[in-house]
Amino acid sequence: MTAAKLQVTTSLASITVQSPFDGSVVGTVEATDASEIDALLARARRGAELSRGLARHQRASILEGAAQIVEVSRDRFSETIVCEAGKTIVQARKEVLRCVNTLKLSAEEAKRNAGEIVPFDAYAGSEQRQGWFSREPLGIITAITPYNDPLNLVAHKLGPAIAGGNAVLLKPSELTPLSAINLVDALREAGLPDEVITVAVGGTDLGRALVAAREVRMVSFTGGFATGEAISRTAGLKKLAMELGGNAPVIVMGDCDFDRAVEACVSGAFWAAGQNCIGAQRVLVQAEIYDRFRDAFITATEKLKAGDPLREDTDVGPMISKQAAERTEAAVNDAIAAGAKLLCGHKREGSLYHPTVLEGTPTTCRLWHEEVFAPVVMLAPFETLDEAIELANEPEYSLHAGIFTNNLSVALGAASRIEAGGVMVNDSSDYRFDAMPFGGSKYGSMGREGVRFAYEEMTQPKVVCINRG
Repeated sequence: MTAAKLQVTTSLASITVQSPFDGSVVGTVEATDASEIDALLARARRGAELSRGLARHQRASILEGAAQIVEVSRDRFSETIVCEAGKTIVQARKEVLRCVNTLKLSAEEAKRNAGEIVPFDAYAGSEQRQGWFSREPLGIITAITPYNDPLNLVAHKLGPAIAGGNAVLLKPSELTPLSAINLVDALREAGLPDEVITVAVGGTDLGRALVAAREVRMVSFTGGFATGEAISRTAGLKKLAMELGGNAPVIVMGDCDFDRAVEACVSGAFWAAGQNCIGAQRVLVQAEIYDRFRDAFITATEKLKAGDPLREDTDVGPMISKQAAERTEAAVNDAIAAGAKLLCGHKREGSLYHPTVLEGTPTTCRLWHEEVFAPVVMLAPFETLDEAIELANEPEYSLHAGIFTNNLSVALGAASRIEAGGVMVNDSSDYRFDAMPFGGSKYGSMGREGVRFAYEEMTQPKVVCINRG
């Protein structure tokens, strides 16, 4: 995910969080300095002992209780997301409901995924042995989360970690720490011992210290490639799980459900002001329907209302900062200068960047081969499916892709050839269910999220073997 210049003011004592829409002060949080790492680790060490000691039913009860607290307080959680992240109120409500689901899924994982019987007698010479493996906590996990889903992406790290009996050093984005803190408060209200999660909000030096600490057994990170590479160089011998962004292609075949494809691709491109790692960035349309699709896509895009994210009728809120919107504007200018044709949008008002559609974008432009993380989408025609798949697979990393077709054979064949962590059939690339495995392909592949899969990343098997002979 593309990093944004911090829209916060930092002192030695506090960080003031501002609205990306109008710059108003949303709240203030205590800043943590990297020099405090020893105290943070001591607290996390106690937390790991407490978490390991919780019975599985206790972990599940805490997670279920937190889910209920979040659901009951959903209006407050939603408004916090809008104010600090700039998501529209409609989108924020959906994120809160996803967080509730993530916590409930984590509670189920705590109860069900305890290990398996090992069939020792399946091997000659082991007939007198029997046993099992259990799933044991790793210990201390460092979790670093981004600004674009400030509640649910935190839940995706905390929920499985707690289900597995771990302690967490949580570093949320300095831009959006309030949602994370609210979630931690809900978990504590539900009975989680205070020391199990330690929230530390600060800058690069703090992140480096949390990653480098020898006692940390895993780093779970969602963010950009440059930061991910820096983490891998700093971490040393520990588990790494990273979600490093994408550049999602969506293929629209001539035999598709046309109206459904247009609607889904518009939503997939501009949800959360395009600050969505699985948002549709490159829409590849079969030539026989390209002109019709382009016109319908532009018409639907121009109906979207950009503005105050607290208004119920707003479709597209601000980007995370004015600086992020300015960088997007500059990148689109570069693409136009290189030969791309502007179809609509490309209007900036402070941090608001209106939904923008391009065609004819040269594949050498960074908008084509890098993650845009903004309300910008590129349309391109293709003749054959082979050509579309070749275009889809050009970037060196990919999270999700999509294909619209009424031909099941075409859909399954394309799914097997598209290089992505997930392929959505008759859905935009931005569909995600919180129980499914989620992660990148090719260069962006390092571990998986999705509650069950994150839980397994955050635990380790322990074998017990009994010799009856």
